[in-house]
Amino acid sequence: MAQVFFFYLFAAIMLASAFMVVAARNPVHSVLFLILAFVNASGLFLLAGAEFLALILIVVYVGAVAVLFLFVVMMLDVDFAELKSGFLQVLPVGAVIGAIVAIELILVVVGWKASPTALAGASAPATPDVSNTVALGRVIYTKYVFFFQAAGLVLLTAMIGAIVLTLRHKQGVKRQSIPEQNARTVETAMEVKKVPSRAGV
Repeated sequence: MAQVFFFYLFAAIMLASAFMVVAARNPVHSVLFLILAFVNASGLFLLAGAEFLALILIVVYVGAVAVLFLFVVMMLDVDFAELKSGFLQVLPVGAVIGAIVAIELILVVVGWKASPTALAGASAPATPDVSNTVALGRVIYTKYVFFFQAAGLVLLTAMIGAIVLTLRHKQGVKRQSIPEQNARTVETAMEVKKVPSRAGV
């Protein structure tokens, strides 16, 4: 009974948080609601017996990705008036895409059927003496090792692309050059001028 109560509690909070991610006007509030949705999704994973996915969701998404989103949103100087100015121009396209997604979701919900043996197979691990974390590690690093490495390369490429896009060099800003500093000598670093007596500098 307690498991059913916590399932509906986590599911309701997660759905409400997901809705507020889209509906919130302040992007900082959207990121905070996203973190709340991740935490409740982690609780659902714990109820399903997938403790590895629950901890990964907390450590990776809440601890890294969502916090990174929060810092980026707070650091960027976003002009919301300029973003809202072209809203009416893209509204028809957005409405069409939203209707297509809504129809697809309705078809999925209407045509979905649960297999009688699905819950029994999901609740029991592959072997009684091996946890799902160990079983998942064995599958990832043996059968799907190439896909796992490919996903790592994709993330590395995305990180490099984000760095290149955000790295901006401003003109007229003094920058430190280590080779020039190491190549300096007494003659180039200091200039001695003989000032006549009583002439001043």
